[in-house]
Amino acid sequence: MTQIEKNADTFDYVIVGGGTAGSLLAARLSEEPSISVCVLEAGPADLHPWIHVPAGFIKILANPAYTWRFDSEPSPGTAGRRIPATQGKALGGSSSINGMIYNRCQHSDYDQWALRGNHGWSHQDVLPYFKRSERRAGGDDFFRGRTGELQVTDSDWRHPICDAFIDGAARLGIPRNPDYNGQFQEGVGYMQRYIYRGRRQSASQAFLRPAKRRANLHIRTHCLVKRVLTEQRRATGVEFSRMGDEPSTVLARREVILCAGTINTARLLQLSGIGPAKYLQSVGVPVVHDLPGVGENLQDHFCVRIVARVKNAVTINEKSRGIRLASEIVKWAVGRPSILALSPSVVHFFGKSDPTLSAPDFQGVFTPASYKNGVVADLDTFPGMTLGIYPQRPASTGFVRIGSPNAAEAPIIQPNYLGCQADREVIVNALRAGRRVLASDALKDFLVAETQPGPAAQSDEALLDFARHFGSTVYHFVGTARMGPASDPLAVVDDQLRVHAMAGLRVVDASIMPSIPSGNTCVPVMMIAEKAADMILGRPPLASQPSQQD
Repeated sequence: MTQIEKNADTFDYVIVGGGTAGSLLAARLSEEPSISVCVLEAGPADLHPWIHVPAGFIKILANPAYTWRFDSEPSPGTAGRRIPATQGKALGGSSSINGMIYNRCQHSDYDQWALRGNHGWSHQDVLPYFKRSERRAGGDDFFRGRTGELQVTDSDWRHPICDAFIDGAARLGIPRNPDYNGQFQEGVGYMQRYIYRGRRQSASQAFLRPAKRRANLHIRTHCLVKRVLTEQRRATGVEFSRMGDEPSTVLARREVILCAGTINTARLLQLSGIGPAKYLQSVGVPVVHDLPGVGENLQDHFCVRIVARVKNAVTINEKSRGIRLASEIVKWAVGRPSILALSPSVVHFFGKSDPTLSAPDFQGVFTPASYKNGVVADLDTFPGMTLGIYPQRPASTGFVRIGSPNAAEAPIIQPNYLGCQADREVIVNALRAGRRVLASDALKDFLVAETQPGPAAQSDEALLDFARHFGSTVYHFVGTARMGPASDPLAVVDDQLRVHAMAGLRVVDASIMPSIPSGNTCVPVMMIAEKAADMILGRPPLASQPSQQD
């Protein structure tokens, strides 16, 4: 032990990352007054006003003080383009910068996790943990939580184009579904979101903020963790630097828990010498534990957006400028429905690219707004609407790898978008399904013309080419420390989320997902953190309820 380590602060649990998982986990662990918890977050506190105004996501997503500005590597699936891989870097993590959609995904996602040898992770097992964190009015008591800290609301903002889109989908045989987080996911309707009284309900705001007053919880921001300290394959603490200062350490009596997110958790494990031995040696990192799966199995959802011009209605494009914007600000200030209190996706559309399927395989997100070049950053000046489409369970996988032992250097990120033929087929068929809804009689009074991909793109080849040139991420990175039994050669953690063949080291974030769930990933991460808290504290799992037929 070095002199620095001898003088280091010591806690029972050291949590690396104060994001979605870290905020919730710290709150749950610190409920036990006899243990001490330290959270190390690389970014600042979540004080910026754009974090808390839902429409501010456009601003905060582009702010390097609150985000990791990563990019993916070029690939054939993106026509040689780099795709942003932005992640939250503040208390609340990506839940402080994301689209605020409440989506638990399909029940079968978790049943598949369990079938891969992960005991206790079926939908019946995890449902109580979804419910524990949720405070929801409406829906079926069997599925929905009533007393949790996270306020989940329906959109109180309505728009005639959204109503027409829902009606058009219903006329094509897609069921209206007011609760896609209930018994089944398929259908169309207004989104549920974690927005309450016009403000974002991030993991930091919902869980960590009420816990901050506890004497046993210590939160340190602006702390870049450089490596996990180990002795004889046991994690003993972490080394970090704060605001560029000299390295410091904190020690963990019981566990170091990585909650840094899919990209940064894989990076930190590799920087710590835990990962594929040959690769670590090739970049100059001493090997502590040869664990081939670290950084592999990266998955993400790849979204393609259909954009159209609109008539006979005022869209968000116009409402975001001039006197109309002033009116929306006043509405938000007095608690009335306003575009300032919206998630970027207003309507959900879970459909089947092949009608013979038993469950949806693509997600559509619709909004009466459009963005220049289809990128969520800058609204068009003309009235517009957008339907984003992405395969829910892409088969394509990639990797995250460090390029050197330098912790400040961005990692190499390759999601391999559209790398599998199955993904290419789903995206083309899903684009056709989305077009059918936009061309339905219900929308004929509003539709002027499709601008992207445009009427010239009719063949499968043209639609796929459009996807490659204009598709982008929805920031749902998972899988780089996947959960699985020791017999799985690429498994990184067991079903208790403990790193295989390491003591005192656990991972609690989206990186542990064995496969990408069928939708937005933030709420499943909260579930993972809820379940992990009981595991860490040695509590029995929440009682499972008898399953209902889907």
